[in-house]
Amino acid sequence: MEQEGRFVVTHADADSAVLKDVDRGQVHTLEGNPGVDRSEVIEGALEPEPPMEVTYRLAEIETRRRLSVEESPEPPTEQEREIAAEQAVGEVTRRERAGIGELHVLTVPEETTEATVEDVLDDEATLVRAARLEVNRVEIRSEPGVVSVRYLP
Repeated sequence: MEQEGRFVVTHADADSAVLKDVDRGQVHTLEGNPGVDRSEVIEGALEPEPPMEVTYRLAEIETRRRLSVEESPEPPTEQEREIAAEQAVGEVTRRERAGIGELHVLTVPEETTEATVEDVLDDEATLVRAARLEVNRVEIRSEPGVVSVRYLP
């Protein structure tokens, strides 16, 4: 049975690829790699591969785009610093951006700032959220104790 949707490529190598359904959360392993790369968002359809139907193939690609997830050398903005100062360590504030996207501000222990940035860079949830928000770029800014994650058009 064909499954249509938006999928983010969470893993890709020469022999296979793993796609996560952005809206339903299901994970699909492709039989082989049809030329997709990690961080791509594909809108299209998957079909199970017979006879066991445990792997899939890309039956149709309607649109395809690449997400960029990067650490910025810029520090958090004044607004982001103020949000962080108003919340307890370990808390996250989410705000819609004007237009498209979101802003997430995390207040973290100063000694874990770099590790938090690395976690956000490597987390497949970052890719899924970017795909769901229909943005093309994720920018991470930080300074000791503050990490901002900007989901941008």
